[in-house]
Amino acid sequence: MRRNLLRIAVATAASGALLIPAAAAQATGGRPGHGDPTVQAQVWVTTPDRAELLHQRAPVAFAAGSSDLATIVVDPDQTFQTMDGFGASITDSSASVLSALSPAERDKAMTSLFDPRQGIGVSFLRQPVGSSDFTAAAEHWTYDDMPAGQTDLPLAHFSVAHDEAQILPLLRQAKRLNPQLSVMATPWSPPAWMKTGDSLVGGRLKDDPAIYDAYARYLVAFVQAYARAGVPIDFLSVQNEPQNRTPDAYPGTDMPVAQEVKVIEALGPMLKKASPRTKILAYDHNWQTHPNDVAKTPPGEDPATDYPYQVLASPAAKWVAGTAYHCYYGDPSAQTALHDAYPTKGIWFTECSGSHGATDTPEQTFRGTLTWHARTITIGTTRNWAKTTTNWNIALNEDGGPHLGGCSTCTGLLTVLADGTTRTDAEYYTIGHLSKFVKPGAQRIASTSFGTTGWNGQIMDVAFRNPDGSTALVVHNENDDPRSFAVALGGQSFEYTLPGGSLATFTWPASRVLRDRTTELDLSGATATASSNPTDAGLAVDGDPTSDASTRWSSGTGQAPGQYLQVDLGRPKLFRQVAIDSGDSTGDYARGWQVDVSLDGTHWRTAASGSGTGQLTTADVGVTLARYVKVSSTATAGNWWSIADLRLYR
Repeated sequence: MRRNLLRIAVATAASGALLIPAAAAQATGGRPGHGDPTVQAQVWVTTPDRAELLHQRAPVAFAAGSSDLATIVVDPDQTFQTMDGFGASITDSSASVLSALSPAERDKAMTSLFDPRQGIGVSFLRQPVGSSDFTAAAEHWTYDDMPAGQTDLPLAHFSVAHDEAQILPLLRQAKRLNPQLSVMATPWSPPAWMKTGDSLVGGRLKDDPAIYDAYARYLVAFVQAYARAGVPIDFLSVQNEPQNRTPDAYPGTDMPVAQEVKVIEALGPMLKKASPRTKILAYDHNWQTHPNDVAKTPPGEDPATDYPYQVLASPAAKWVAGTAYHCYYGDPSAQTALHDAYPTKGIWFTECSGSHGATDTPEQTFRGTLTWHARTITIGTTRNWAKTTTNWNIALNEDGGPHLGGCSTCTGLLTVLADGTTRTDAEYYTIGHLSKFVKPGAQRIASTSFGTTGWNGQIMDVAFRNPDGSTALVVHNENDDPRSFAVALGGQSFEYTLPGGSLATFTWPASRVLRDRTTELDLSGATATASSNPTDAGLAVDGDPTSDASTRWSSGTGQAPGQYLQVDLGRPKLFRQVAIDSGDSTGDYARGWQVDVSLDGTHWRTAASGSGTGQLTTADVGVTLARYVKVSSTATAGNWWSIADLRLYR
């Protein structure tokens, strides 16, 4: 039918936009009938004052129609990355504090973490290969340590016996509680005898083919040993934070791009044969190279501020599934930039720790961690192509330890208290609002979001479709005050108000009532101009409905008839709805509006007009073929007129 309509349209001699007759428009499908059942969204909320902690509230029902509030439009037809899971790390320190609990209290803690029904269903763990800064031991260690001056190229002394005491039993229990759990492994340092300086702290791998081969075999031996122990390794990176050249008294390795490439080239063929399920991830460091790491680059060497790009451009890329990122410098948009450059390679977010200041109260730490992680990690990473969201320690004691060097202010998902009980902290909830409701294999789907990771006080969100067809929508109110918004899908919507700083998850089942019978057009390549601020006009068609001045077009003055935004689609396209979204910039909607369309930019036809009543206006224009779309103001108001996002649907 669409091919026929397009053929008829192209053959039409009229220069104005073509309106397809109503009978043809009906062929695209109608709304659900009145006899369809009501769909309810289940609601869970966490507030920064701890008044609600993953608290299940009364459900809210979808109803036919739209809302005047800023509206999160969920579009299941636009899909992005497939999710592998959400979680943290059972570090040596975490294993130590959990193992010190009574068996009953430990089982309670593990259930709260890993059980999908009784707990938050943690579904991804990133495990250190050997010692990190979070170790309960008196000295740092690897799985093949030798006396100073000695080597073990055959790896005759390799053993994971250390982990059998506490770490592996907990990992096996975690996998029993959640069989969908995936495990990643990351080394902080190769054995000291493989390194310049013969130390786990600092230095580099010796630039020797025999050492690259030995290190690759060392990593494969770890993967095989863990598989024999009942914990198969799904992902493996070759060095934690390879640009951290001067770690603070804990294991670390300065691994330049050239060395990482050599390790991966040696490892790839071995791992493919020994453990085909295990995927290699590159980089495993910050979104942006920290200035301190740049400053400490040896003279004459490349600081490699584009480290992951260099790895993916190298011959080693054929062995690499994608790139792992940490949160400690830069912002999550770096993930999208790398995805755009290498769209066939995945993005995994693998480390971020909450932290407390020297004088912060527990209440301040909880609030600050919840709100920063909610916008930056829970939502920021997943909206920027991350297939995982992974925090650092899964459990620590009240002093943020034990640790040996490194971070003295880190926090965990759980805090083990002096009385032998545990307390859930902010990271338990920023991970739990994902892991409990978004299952491995879920796909991120499109949803309009108005907040930013840099904080703009608006509503931000991310949406997923689970393998069973259900939807999970995670929403964060960045503002300190309550904010109201709407959620819309398939001609149905509901309104909700979230307390200031809160994090919420909404879930609803697959339903024909919510089946969206429209498809959003891809406007990449479209250009725009406007009656005022014409250089900003393109911000209205950039696919970003954020209400910041840097991502929207505004009239710059009070509303008046004749103000307009005009879009050139590049070629004639079929559509039947125009969404004029003013985002979360409350009151900036057009009080009166008109949509005109044209095939040639000269001859125009008015397709729809009306009075604006709220932040999102959806104009039904019939099934129309046009190249140019002009949206005009037809009324007067003191408010500016802003368009955060203009969308077309067929």
